[in-house]
Amino acid sequence: MAQSFYVSISPHDAEARIHAAVVGGSVTGEEIDRFMLDGPDGKVCLVSIYEKHFWRAGNRLTLAVTVDNLQGHTRVHLVSGGGGEGLFRFDWGASESFESCAIDALAPFRL
Repeated sequence: MAQSFYVSISPHDAEARIHAAVVGGSVTGEEIDRFMLDGPDGKVCLVSIYEKHFWRAGNRLTLAVTVDNLQGHTRVHLVSGGGGEGLFRFDWGASESFESCAIDALAPFRL
């Protein structure tokens, strides 16, 4: 599942709130990589990859977070994956739950 939305705070603030929600509120949540690209006129693109164990999925899931202001507004794009077993990758809703922790952290600022 993937989704994009805009928020009223800076990319760095949005990224910090997501990081605190994923890593700070979890025993198994961790940031496994982060990349930052600076553009002209204060434009920035931040990419973070998180991993977290979900018991109901029976394994670790990943959450890719891209936050940028390249079009003038702070945009957040989330993609989760890696959950489930077998051919159909049924994960008991763990992917949506992983995304929702980031969405909930930004809810007050969502446009």
